[in-house]
Amino acid sequence: MSRILVAMSGGVDSSVAAYLLKKAGHECIGVTMKLYENDTVAHTGHTCCSLDDIDDARMVAAKLGMDYFVYDFSERFEEEVIDKFVAYYEKGWTPNPCIDCNRYLKFEDLYTRAKELDCDYIATGHYARIQYDDTLKRYALLKGPDEKKDQSYVLYSLSQEQLAHTLFPLGELEKSEVRKIAEEAGLVNAKKHDSQDICFVPDGDYKGFLERRENKTYAEGDIVDEEGRVLGRHKGAVGYTIGQRKGLGVAAGHPVYVLDKDMEKNRVVVGNKEHLKKKELDAVDFQWLSYPETDRLKVTARTRYHGKETAATLIDKKDGNITLIFDEPHGAIAKGQAVVCYDGDKVVGGGTIVDSRG
Repeated sequence: MSRILVAMSGGVDSSVAAYLLKKAGHECIGVTMKLYENDTVAHTGHTCCSLDDIDDARMVAAKLGMDYFVYDFSERFEEEVIDKFVAYYEKGWTPNPCIDCNRYLKFEDLYTRAKELDCDYIATGHYARIQYDDTLKRYALLKGPDEKKDQSYVLYSLSQEQLAHTLFPLGELEKSEVRKIAEEAGLVNAKKHDSQDICFVPDGDYKGFLERRENKTYAEGDIVDEEGRVLGRHKGAVGYTIGQRKGLGVAAGHPVYVLDKDMEKNRVVVGNKEHLKKKELDAVDFQWLSYPETDRLKVTARTRYHGKETAATLIDKKDGNITLIFDEPHGAIAKGQAVVCYDGDKVVGGGTIVDSRG
């Protein structure tokens, strides 16, 4: 029997993770991270870590006979996640705050708290798997079997120590199975909707969140084609995403997509879908989970959460810098997003995209 700290968001996944561990006879402590003040988000009922979610997590913990605590990590979340989110958007990049939350909050701060509580492991409701390679004497992170729910993309930054002390009880399950287990166990959140979008921007209005938080209005500017011809006006370049087609409000006679954003000139550049495709990208802060014996290796890569995997060659530039050359041009690559590379189901590593070219 192990002593396990279970991260409980109030959703069905983390609740079933706790249930399965308790059923297996482990001593479990439930913990919810309070990440922000509840009145700072536009509540839609599809977020996580709200006061309602804390109530749900507490009720599940009580039903399972678990001690339960709420830890206030809001200051740390502000520094490591929200501040970076704002800075990236203001320079025209597209961050993924879930990666930073996992990296700095769940598997760093919460893991530290678990050690202070003499826990052997930390457990979450993520859909991913951890395996130990006896030959390499290393832990490997693998995809979950449910392709639509696989969360390995946002977990690539886990260290060997963290992997050694982390459990993913849902790793071999599909979402439908998790729902069924929750209903059979009588968990209060068995039919609860999954959280959508970013937890602190649950309405999906990133520009609105930025304006409220920074107390300013982002200026309108020109929407231009690749030759610089003005096609229309945008309502603040921070509100547009590479690859976006809807909501542009321009009449070009054919579908156009956001190809680039020039934040200095406050312009959004649009063009044909084919021009989104790039042959190469550069990434920094690349975290290796599987160390290759060569500086070049064949992988598949995702450049967006749940994005399509594309075959590519990974070139290690050392010091955390890599170049990725795709076998076929790959579309809608956004600076600030993560690129995560795979060898089959195994995560090779991941980093932050800083450039792409075609």
